[in-house]
Amino acid sequence: MRASGRCPDHNVFPSVLKSCTMMTDLKLGESVHGFIIRLGLDCDLYTCNALMNMYAKLQGIDSVRKVFELMPRKDVVSWNTIIAGYAQSGMYEDALRMVREMASEDIKPDAFTLSSVLPIFSEYVDVKRGKEIHGYVIRKGIDADVYIGSSLVDMYAKSARIEDSERVFSHLLRRDSISYNSLVAGYVQNGRYNEALKLFRQMVTAKVRPEPVAFSSVLPACAHLSTLHLGKQLHGYVLRGGYSDNIFIDSALVDMYSKCGSIKAARKIFDRMNVHDEVSWTAIIMGHALHGHGHEAVSLFEEMKQRGVKPNHVAFVAVLTACSHVGLVDEAWGYFNSMTEVYGLNHELEHYAAVADLLGRAGKLEEAYEFISNMRVEPTGSVWSTLLSSCSVHKNLELAEKVAEKIFAVDSENMGACVLMCNMYASNGRWKEMAKLRLRMKKLGMRKKPACSWIEFKDKTHGFVSGDRSHSSMERINEFLEAVMEQMEREGYVADTSGVLHDVDEEHKRELLFGHSERLAVAFGIINTEPGTTIRVTKNIRICRDCHVAIKFISKITEREIIVRDNSRFHHFNRGSCSCGDYW
Repeated sequence: MRASGRCPDHNVFPSVLKSCTMMTDLKLGESVHGFIIRLGLDCDLYTCNALMNMYAKLQGIDSVRKVFELMPRKDVVSWNTIIAGYAQSGMYEDALRMVREMASEDIKPDAFTLSSVLPIFSEYVDVKRGKEIHGYVIRKGIDADVYIGSSLVDMYAKSARIEDSERVFSHLLRRDSISYNSLVAGYVQNGRYNEALKLFRQMVTAKVRPEPVAFSSVLPACAHLSTLHLGKQLHGYVLRGGYSDNIFIDSALVDMYSKCGSIKAARKIFDRMNVHDEVSWTAIIMGHALHGHGHEAVSLFEEMKQRGVKPNHVAFVAVLTACSHVGLVDEAWGYFNSMTEVYGLNHELEHYAAVADLLGRAGKLEEAYEFISNMRVEPTGSVWSTLLSSCSVHKNLELAEKVAEKIFAVDSENMGACVLMCNMYASNGRWKEMAKLRLRMKKLGMRKKPACSWIEFKDKTHGFVSGDRSHSSMERINEFLEAVMEQMEREGYVADTSGVLHDVDEEHKRELLFGHSERLAVAFGIINTEPGTTIRVTKNIRICRDCHVAIKFISKITEREIIVRDNSRFHHFNRGSCSCGDYW
């Protein structure tokens, strides 16, 4: 057109600028902008809107703002572009200021405006102002808009008002992948993992194609629930959908397989990834740490640094956790100090807790006590609790009582601390102190969380509670345990009854150990699967010392690999030994 000598008018440039945007050719777009100025068309509304859109997507907010300020006339698209630009750049106050200015210019915000603003209230967790927008949306009759709805679902979920998210979602006339994913992510953020998986299934059943971000949201639900079979099904969906080269999905798969007990599958996915970012590196490092592969985790952390990926706060939590699980004290101190000295990162509670845990596991209890006492930030009950757990392992009741006082000073109703102290009093035969503590728990209305274990079998999760005999397979479970107990005792097993919280005879204590939830779940798995099948069990609290010994014997006698995930780490039992090396 230019070569023919014809001069383009205001109808041409919006299309040309849109093409520059689609080709991500900023240099060409800037040349076109210069030509627009020379022709005096930089006052045209639609041309300027196209310029703003191009700069918003290809350069940054300064250029968008300059075009906006020079426009003699602005419509709702102009205002939406500048507002969205500010919001996406994290300049929330500027975005909200523009909304107010927009109203003062007598231009009414539309669905796009509001869907740009609502995420701001999610970041601020300012649900009151978000509800004001919601009210405006309802009055204008645009509450069924899918973009508005998705933003409202997200805003309420991030404000821990998941019921309001569900209510908004239920009123949407049309649901796309964004609205589904907003609620899936909301469920995961609020610990409602079963609901997240259920909704994801509904989305697939409704023939709504999940976007990559949906898998990044739902895979953590499988990881938290340790539902390996569901995780594998999602992995299959990822492969069929052609998403296998997405770095975010791959990182989520690495995390899921690690937390579901299959570190080999996690490492296989990690190794075939073409590109690794800090998220994928951190996922595999933490995975190896939780499975007791501390040296491998440290090696990966060093490799990450060599490849130019700067470790963040979470990566340091992962490597410190790895050091803690295998007793690498000197290495951990080096990493802890390098955070501030080399990388300019502040120590956070998780880093202090990891170091306290490391020192406690290594038996350096007094050093751990001094370390926590001199933290840069005020220690929480959870940080002190890591030391209390170590006092229990190393049977240091005197220090445990000092630590418990620290915990109760900041968290008077810390159930975990009460239970640990009851355990220690019981193992030392101090029944009066235990009774006194239990009376205090009763007065405060505190109830001990029952020890539970879960195992998957034929796409169904079977749960067991310590001492509960209600499972339909209990008769067969008891028969198996009685038979295997005879073999265990012939091979040298002696029950460790020191942790039983009852003042009863030794025979009764052994019977109580016999009904521990992890032992019941392992037995159920063995009697219901083919020889050689790996048994995977999840427990909600720390595995007890006696069960740890017993499952080592069971793995040897049955020639099975048995993987138990407790609230701290994974234990891989095989041929009579455990991956933790009895250091946990």
